[in-house]
Amino acid sequence: MKAIQKINSANNSGKYICVGLDTDPKKLPNHLTSFKKPVVEFNKKIIESTKESAAAYKLNLAFYESEGTIGLENLKETLSFIPDNILTIADGKRGDIGNTSNLYARSIFDHFKFDAATLNPYMGQDSLEPFLNYTDKINFILVLTSNSGSADFQKQKLYNGDFLYQEVTKKIHSWNKNSNCGIVFGATNLAELKENIELINDLPILIPGVGTQGGSLEDVTNLLFSKKKFSFLINVSRGIIQKSIGEDFAEVAKNELLSLNKILAKHSHLKK
Repeated sequence: MKAIQKINSANNSGKYICVGLDTDPKKLPNHLTSFKKPVVEFNKKIIESTKESAAAYKLNLAFYESEGTIGLENLKETLSFIPDNILTIADGKRGDIGNTSNLYARSIFDHFKFDAATLNPYMGQDSLEPFLNYTDKINFILVLTSNSGSADFQKQKLYNGDFLYQEVTKKIHSWNKNSNCGIVFGATNLAELKENIELINDLPILIPGVGTQGGSLEDVTNLLFSKKKFSFLINVSRGIIQKSIGEDFAEVAKNELLSLNKILAKHSHLKK
């Protein structure tokens, strides 16, 4: 199944929440320390408890790469627990030139077999081309992020009057010849999201920044549904997987995801 089909299938089923498996070995429930692979055990339980309600899973590669070879083993084993019909996203914000980018793409798509990647467009089209050549994958390209530093470059105004993030969005449309591009647009930029819905058009959106970072799930959902924009994923990481650090962590994560889905369902009438 192509990556875009996995997104469409989830969205058509009313699933929009992407569970972020940003698993910090130092913040695991105490009872897992007796396991040989505590991170793997934690991720397995989270996946088992949320897979019926999750639209996707996003793994921030830093949490795994920082642990060296053990972390990479944890990454690969975690991916084996995720059902084939659910989208997997490698969040590494890759973007480099020449053979380096080609090797990054091979690592993410061929070795680890992720369905999607996050990319940084700062170095231009040729830095992303190896990823875009994978026609069955989805590439979420950074447009406007939730961090305060986004104003340093992304919100700079260009000579033509557009902001840089708007110019990036236009470029992404021109790069989207294989219909395998999406964008990353932070939930804290609600006004900008509203203003640029038409420019974004049919590009799938990955939306981080809800919860801990200050974005409102209700506001984002209400806006997108009211604008008839239905192809999106809202990422929630700590707000789900660290809702409890007790022995009930998996059940609590499941219930939190169900609660988030109920909030989304409240606005579903706007889809009609």
